[in-house]
Amino acid sequence: MIEIETYDSVWDALADTPEQAANLRARAGLMQQISDIIKAAGWKQTEAAARCGVTQPRINDLLRGRVSRFSLDALVNIATALGRRVHVTLDTA
Repeated sequence: MIEIETYDSVWDALADTPEQAANLRARAGLMQQISDIIKAAGWKQTEAAARCGVTQPRINDLLRGRVSRFSLDALVNIATALGRRVHVTLDTA
C-alpha cells in the first residue's frame, strides 16, 4: 500500500526544508501583491516593466507566478520601484 503524505501548504510539499518553504511562501505573497498592483493600474507588461525597472519578460514571469525565478531581494526592489515599502513580520510557528 502506498503511504500518502499530507502537507500544510503547497510550499511545504515543494520545499526540502521549513526554511525553503518559508522563503517560497514569502516570495509568492510578495509576487501576488505586486501582480495585483500592476493589474489594478491596468498597465501592459511593457509599461509595468518600465515602471518596475525590469524587462518585459521578467514581468511576464512575475505575472505567471514563476516563483523560482525571483529572489526576495529582486521582489523588494520591484516593490520599491512601484513606490511601495515592504514590511516583514514574524509569526509563531
